[in-house]
Amino acid sequence: MTSENQDWQKEILADTLNQALSDLRTKVDGLCDYDRRRPMTTTGTNLLGLIKHVASITIGYFGVTFDRDPGIELLWFTEEAEEGADLWVPADESTDYILDLYARSQAVAQATIDALDLDCEGYVPWWHPDKRHVTLTRILVHCIAEIQRHAGHADILRELIDGEVGRYPGDVCIPDITTDQWAAYRAQIDAAARQVDPGNLST
Repeated sequence: MTSENQDWQKEILADTLNQALSDLRTKVDGLCDYDRRRPMTTTGTNLLGLIKHVASITIGYFGVTFDRDPGIELLWFTEEAEEGADLWVPADESTDYILDLYARSQAVAQATIDALDLDCEGYVPWWHPDKRHVTLTRILVHCIAEIQRHAGHADILRELIDGEVGRYPGDVCIPDITTDQWAAYRAQIDAAARQVDPGNLST
């Protein structure tokens, strides 16, 4: 791959990663701290916890993987930490702290991307032994996929909390229709589902 082609591909991957990070970040805007933190699923999924988790894995993948010290200590990844501590936010961790960590993680990722070539080799110690040797390209693709998945989780959580939908407030991809029109649209979908399988109605 020529240097020019690699720069072009790196720019596309970096832009996509940053867009995914930004999309997730907006999902806590305009909410009270309770709504940012409260569990919305049986397994406890919550908005600020998703942001904490993504910040943590971003620091790991773009720091530890390439033997780069980000200078950020993540206490919830120590041996003494509770399982899943990176997926929720206790009361003594402020929202500002988590959002600052998120911004710092994005800076860690960008610094690594700027410093390394796409074919630069890294090592992921927490992956299966057969897959631990990676390149920057592999990590970029992996992180984009994982962060977009969590952004999708956040989309649904935010809609359940206050009805806000789209990548950001006023997203032009979301139809500008009334609450009643949304209700009619949902009823149309539900009616079609019931018509196809009337013997398995949950309500």
